[in-house]
This record gives sequence, C-alpha cells and structure tokens, in this order.
Amino acid sequence: MGDFELDGVTFPAAEVQLEFTDPADDEGGMFPTGRLIDDLEIAGIGTLNATMGNVGIPPVFLDAEDIGCTATELQEAINGDEAALAMFETIRAHAAVRMGLIRKVQEAAGRQHTPKLAFVAKPKDYATSGGKQINGADIDLNVRALSMGKLHHAMMGTVAVAVAAAAAVPGTLVNLAAGGGERNTVRCGHPSGFVRVGAEVSRSDGDWMVHKVMVSRSARVLMERWVRIPGEVFTAAPFTP
Repeated sequence: MGDFELDGVTFPAAEVQLEFTDPADDEGGMFPTGRLIDDLEIAGIGTLNATMGNVGIPPVFLDAEDIGCTATELQEAINGDEAALAMFETIRAHAAVRMGLIRKVQEAAGRQHTPKLAFVAKPKDYATSGGKQINGADIDLNVRALSMGKLHHAMMGTVAVAVAAAAAVPGTLVNLAAGGGERNTVRCGHPSGFVRVGAEVSRSDGDWMVHKVMVSRSARVLMERWVRIPGEVFTAAPFTP
C-alpha cells in the first residue's frame, strides 16, 4: 500500500516519483512575454508585479504583499470573500491578455481553466486546514493557488510543476520568495501542508529553458478482486484421463 504521505491527499500510499521532460510550450518558451517579471496595470487595482510562465500549465504568480495577502490564507479566508475572488479574476483576465491566451479581458470568463493564478511569499509559520502547524523554517516559500475561481485546498500537480520551474530561474517572483539565487528544489507551503518539487533549467542566448521537472505524487490500491473456489474442488478424487 505504501506509507508516503502527500499533504492534501487523505490516505498514505505508494510514492510515485514523476519527471516531466521539456514541460514548456515550444511555441511560447518558458516565459511568454520574454520577461521574468511584468508590470500589470489594472484599473481599480493598480500596477502589480507578475511572473507569467508557460510550464506545466500557464501560471500567473503574484507577490502576496502586493494584493494585501500573506500566502498563509486557508480556503475560507478567500473563498468566502466575494470581493477578493472578483479581484483575483480581474487580475487573471488581464494577465491572460498579456500572455496572448485571449484577446479581450471579457473572454476570460469562457477560459476558466487557464491561466492559473497563484500568489507567493517568503516562508512563514501557519496552521494548515487540518490543524497541523507548519514551521516557516521547514519550507522555502508559501504558495496559494486558485483553480476555477476558488482557492485550492492544497496545490494542483500542474501548478507544482510551474512553481518548480519558476523557482529555478533567478529573478522570478517565485525564486525571490524562496530566497533568490540558483536552486534545484524548493519546499512549498500550501493550505494542507507542503510539497517538495525540483527542476533543471539552463540559459542559452538569453532565453531560459527548462529541461526537467520532478514532483512526487501518490498512488493507492482502489480495489481488489477475489475469486471464490468451492472447497469440494480440492477434496474431489483426482481426475484420471
């Protein structure tokens, strides 16, 4: 069965180590705008720093402090706040236009699956949704990710891949939240605990390339099948041809 515990998954199970080779979109590269940090000007919100990527699933990473958050929030703090959800959707829509995913912000309502929005901060202590205490010294950064307009209860695998790649590139918001510099792995705190992810990247002619991303997931037995054989089958006289 396995005893690997993946925070956010109910049961311990077998660890499955996954490697995603060349996970960036070949057409758009690792950063669709060509910049590690963009300025997003949004009426009614202001100008926000954003790292927009193209690895795993198109992500938009924000600095938590820029939007009045700490990246230690749990689901009820965000999902019960209609004003906050509206703000996040507005930001996501403007980022989608900048990334070339849509032409107008109004089109974002019909494209809820991408891009994904997440906000990051330097590591801080917090209590998970299950009451477990996370020590900031045990993680490299705090991450909170939204999916389909709501704060996710943990961290989606596709966002974990995006975080790993962005953290490995010096100068992105994710990398700076994790302490900056070159790093192959990061431990990301999320609402249910934390997850460790890694990436291998390189730079050539000014462009960043991600060669591989490593994450662990879990797999458990879902069902077993038994065949009942009557006892008399074993007590019957041997068959003689």
